[in-house]
Amino acid sequence: MRSGLQLVCAAAALLSVGKLGAEGKRTSLTPQEIKSVIVLDEVALPTPGEFFAAINKLDRPNWTQLARKAGPLSTTNRAQASMNLGTRVADGYIAVEGQDGQQVKNVGKDIIELAKGLGVSQSILARGNSIGDFSENNDWNALREELDATEGEVKLQMAEQKDNELVVLVTIGAWLRGVQAASTVVATNYQPESARLLRQPAIVDYLVERIDVLPDRLKDDELVGKVRNGLIEIKAAVAPATTTSAANVKSIQQTTTQLVDAISGPAVPAK
Repeated sequence: MRSGLQLVCAAAALLSVGKLGAEGKRTSLTPQEIKSVIVLDEVALPTPGEFFAAINKLDRPNWTQLARKAGPLSTTNRAQASMNLGTRVADGYIAVEGQDGQQVKNVGKDIIELAKGLGVSQSILARGNSIGDFSENNDWNALREELDATEGEVKLQMAEQKDNELVVLVTIGAWLRGVQAASTVVATNYQPESARLLRQPAIVDYLVERIDVLPDRLKDDELVGKVRNGLIEIKAAVAPATTTSAANVKSIQQTTTQLVDAISGPAVPAK
């Protein structure tokens, strides 16, 4: 599997993509903005798109069967909204893989709504419009790039608002939904080679560590605690000393499904 984007508040790829200016054109980041980029760690996480591309090389699944209806988007719990936004980003990649233009547009609207709720609506609307335009034209490669850029824009604006901890939660949501989809594919047609794509113990350790250094108001959040416990369960199934057996794949699928359902389900009261 390719290494993917580094988990940063503004991913390195975003620096080359740039951001949208007042006229809707992409512009380069200023030196001041580049300096404000805070690297969270040296661990490299694959984007959902890269993860799914690796799966396609081994076994082209029916991606349309992996689509799901969005849960409630209205919540005052910023931790839940951030993780839910991440799951919807991953849903966007699934819709692109399934070449479902309407679903891509639906996901784009959800991302905008969640981003607005988190106070990061600046320039995201323009991204959403681009997603809609590319969907109309069935421009799937452009849609993949736009999803990358949209996620990057959200994270950059969170960093600019000093909400760096929410960047971690967006990434966790996207990773969980990506692994849920991937484990569903592997569980349906188990192959050891495909199952090895799920072996990401370093990433699981890293995400748990990032939760452990969150501010108490987030670390003590009921849903964040549930996600942390779920990551520990996943860690046991992908530990280096284990084999990614069919039973372990099923365990990963069940745990990630429970977590994604909780993130996308009814609003959880903020602590």
